[in-house]
Amino acid sequence: MTDLAAVKAALKTQAVETPSWAYGNSGTRFKVFAQAGVPRTPREKIEDAAKVHEVTGVAPTVALHIPWDTVDDYAALAKFAEERGVRLGAVNSNTFQDDAYRLGSICHPEATVRRKALDHLLECVDIMDATGSADLKLWFADGTNYPGQDDVRGRQDRLAEGLAAVYERLGDDQRMLLEYKLFEPAFYTTDVPDWGTAYAHCLKLGARAQVVVDTGHHAPGTNIEFIVATLLREGKLGGFDFNSRFYADDDLMVGAADPFQLFRIMYEVVRGGGFGPDVAFMLDQCHNIEAKIPAIIRSVMNVQEATAKALLVDRTALAAAQRSGDVLEANAVLMDAYNTDVRPLLAEVREEMGLDADPIAAYRRSGWAERIVAERVGGQQAGWGA
Repeated sequence: MTDLAAVKAALKTQAVETPSWAYGNSGTRFKVFAQAGVPRTPREKIEDAAKVHEVTGVAPTVALHIPWDTVDDYAALAKFAEERGVRLGAVNSNTFQDDAYRLGSICHPEATVRRKALDHLLECVDIMDATGSADLKLWFADGTNYPGQDDVRGRQDRLAEGLAAVYERLGDDQRMLLEYKLFEPAFYTTDVPDWGTAYAHCLKLGARAQVVVDTGHHAPGTNIEFIVATLLREGKLGGFDFNSRFYADDDLMVGAADPFQLFRIMYEVVRGGGFGPDVAFMLDQCHNIEAKIPAIIRSVMNVQEATAKALLVDRTALAAAQRSGDVLEANAVLMDAYNTDVRPLLAEVREEMGLDADPIAAYRRSGWAERIVAERVGGQQAGWGA
């Protein structure tokens, strides 16, 4: 029998980091549709993130992306965030939008380009020092498009060399989180294409190098929850980039394509002891046709619902069925939890936290959407274009 009080207590401790770039104009590789009220500065992104935390109660940090969030004074930016009830979270590097990186960044065949990329990564650690961030998140677009274009093993050597230099620069309380992606923009080889490659590099680097699982970065049919269970078992799961996808990329709201998969992933997190501060739960989404802040609020709620269902699994009954080899009963225990409507439970949790039971309704009543449309006139909207 599941202890509902314990489930509620666990849900109140949940923290989902929102990405600064999700508040700006971003979307597909074909067209980005601008929206009224979009932030023009990193501070306005933080204000939107603070509103999400205000209505959900479980989004206390906002991730930065450099150079998209470059400012003159990062300590002042961190103070600005704290004054609005949130903190600055992971610092995300960007070595994929400069013309110099056409053939790669830290895996590039030319030493001068690799040095340029490494300098950027080291700058990101400097920013972490100024903001108090503990996590450096690395994703590389490096790869090749044609057989013979470059030496595949040589690129892995360059990758290892660059990662080692960054790892050496990290402080004792800082981590490197290495993200992988099956393909795109490289179409023949990708230098960090899967969890095994990321794990191998992190294993050699040391305890402060861990793997990020982006839920949209896998081949169709991949059992992501197996990857999660394995990385947790090895102590190498550093965090998630939550999103969803139907085909080739990961720009949809988490839980949109396969909410059952999200539940299965969260069950392995709970089962493996990953529900806590050692595993970072981050959103990595771009909202192009949907309203940005409501989409982020809904995404946070989707993670909460999957987590609540995972916490409701009767693990004693499940273990008994597994030991006895009762296949159908074991599956039924999981399905009972998944089929539970946890929205009333989450409404109770929010009310006990002093929040509105319905975060979307609370946001709509706040008048924030109308306010930012009226006030954010002129200037350059944040976004990376297409």
